[in-house]
Amino acid sequence: MSLNCAEIDLVLSELDLDGSFIQEIVQPGFDSLALFTYKGPSSSHPGGPKTVFICLSPGACRIHSTQRRIPKTDRPLRFMEFLRSRVRGSRITSVRQIDSNRIIHFSLSSSTGPLSLYVRLWSGAANIICVDESGIIQDVFFRRPKREELSGKAFSLPQSIKAEDDQIVRWTVRDLPGTASFNERLDAWYAEHAKTLSRTALLAEATRRYNDRRSRLEAALNRLLKKRDSFLHADRFRHQGDVLMANIHAIPSKAPWVELEDYENNNERLRITLNPDLNAQQNAAAYYQQYKKAVSGLADLEDDIESTRRVLHTLEAEQLALEKEENPLVIQKILRRQATPKQQLKKKYPALVFRKDGWIFLVGRTAAENDELLRRHVKGSDLWLHARDWPGSYVFIKNRPGKSVPLEILLDAGTLALFYSKGRKAGTGDLYYTQAKYLRRAKGARRGTVLPSNEKNLTVTLEDDRLKRLESCRDSD
Repeated sequence: MSLNCAEIDLVLSELDLDGSFIQEIVQPGFDSLALFTYKGPSSSHPGGPKTVFICLSPGACRIHSTQRRIPKTDRPLRFMEFLRSRVRGSRITSVRQIDSNRIIHFSLSSSTGPLSLYVRLWSGAANIICVDESGIIQDVFFRRPKREELSGKAFSLPQSIKAEDDQIVRWTVRDLPGTASFNERLDAWYAEHAKTLSRTALLAEATRRYNDRRSRLEAALNRLLKKRDSFLHADRFRHQGDVLMANIHAIPSKAPWVELEDYENNNERLRITLNPDLNAQQNAAAYYQQYKKAVSGLADLEDDIESTRRVLHTLEAEQLALEKEENPLVIQKILRRQATPKQQLKKKYPALVFRKDGWIFLVGRTAAENDELLRRHVKGSDLWLHARDWPGSYVFIKNRPGKSVPLEILLDAGTLALFYSKGRKAGTGDLYYTQAKYLRRAKGARRGTVLPSNEKNLTVTLEDDRLKRLESCRDSD
């Protein structure tokens, strides 16, 4: 339920925003806005900061103060950035509701001239419109061409609806539970009962997503376990190949199957499926190939099973943390981030990131990533590694103040440098390493090319166990 006109008047009287300054503006979602205001103390008012929360969600349009933390979005939003450039720092000269129409007029005095913010709290048609002193729209929260609510259009208020006294609906203020101010009771009530931006509704959506993701992961884990069971019986493929080779003279051509004596099981009859298009030797070779594939794939399969179990464990931990969160705005931000495709999530580093024992490895996979790391993401005390005589990745070990790089960490970074280079197939390679401050850009060379000095040598051999441990330390993309 949205605020009615009587409730809006009460909220504004409690807020007492006249004379306040707008110090910051945050848009935590696609249907809400927060104004961080400050008013100096006076004889009639203690003054101090206030956070004014405006929600434009259908069925929950409202304005009130809040004590909850307002989370910032992962990326700047258009209307928030406009308000920060034009409205932040301005003084609120007056705030009033226009003719009980649920339209709030913020009259602002800014360095660029007078401005007006019109907050329309109509369910299904809510909006925030910024207008200059000549009545021209500067920008709007929701762009609505059919209403001509676009930048550059002339703004006009809707006509007030007049009615006979006996036809006027007498709106009253809801009796919300609690003894605090009406603003505080509103904040608490909507946090629990709003249809969209309430803790209950958001947790229900979070639970639905969690159950969907968990069921998919559990199904994938069951498939991996079944595949592992078949791999654990890989010996039967080799045994069938051995039986075929031992009885090669008794296998008819073009046969879809054959029954032969099983020399390992008291000469019982063993039925073996054949490929009619292959001869006896080729069928035996196919079974041997299945055996090799099962044996070599078993180790990778175990890693996949363990990785899936770790993801399930992380998912359960995230859901438990979400259920303990009391702030619906924070829950909304987490849900929005979960729904964002991985390709659109902003990465801290333009590279692969590995974390082990408190150390961070940055692995640039291309010349562009190597160059970007050098320019913006590493410092002089970070350690640089590169495969000698092989083109490939730059690997950086981020410096930890007061700590020297242990040998095992150095070998891990060297393993990554060799693995992500053209020397991977060699299995063994020489590397050199030095601090980033001893790297000098090569003039006229291709992008990312550097000339090191004060470098030291390191020889590493790729080890499967070490690579598997490093893979488990890699940040998800």
